[in-house]
Amino acid sequence: MKRKLILFLKVLLPFALILGFIQFLFIRYIVEVELYYSILSIYTFHILVTFLIYFALVFIHNNFEEKTGFAFMALSLFKMLAAILFLLPMMLAEVEAPFSSLISFFVPYFVFLILETIYVVKLINSK
Repeated sequence: MKRKLILFLKVLLPFALILGFIQFLFIRYIVEVELYYSILSIYTFHILVTFLIYFALVFIHNNFEEKTGFAFMALSLFKMLAAILFLLPMMLAEVEAPFSSLISFFVPYFVFLILETIYVVKLINSK
């Protein structure tokens, strides 16, 4: 279990740093728009949620191997709920450019979801 988590972190952290840096440069110098949430807070949310989901899935896979896929679907639902709760203050506030802030959150959301899916498929197919 520990080995799988360390291998996942070795991919997740550099991936997040590179993606966050690219998004920071894009938002700061190309689009030049002010976001409600900083890039750091967005990526902190994504890294924490992605790691916690993968940690839970590895635990479930080690104890209840046949339930891993169902757990992934349930945890993805909780991730969507967490994203809504994270974005709720922005939705309730009167923000000048809510679309830009939403896009800056949901593009990495789906990229991290793809990364999660790849590693969960590897986890399910490991035995």
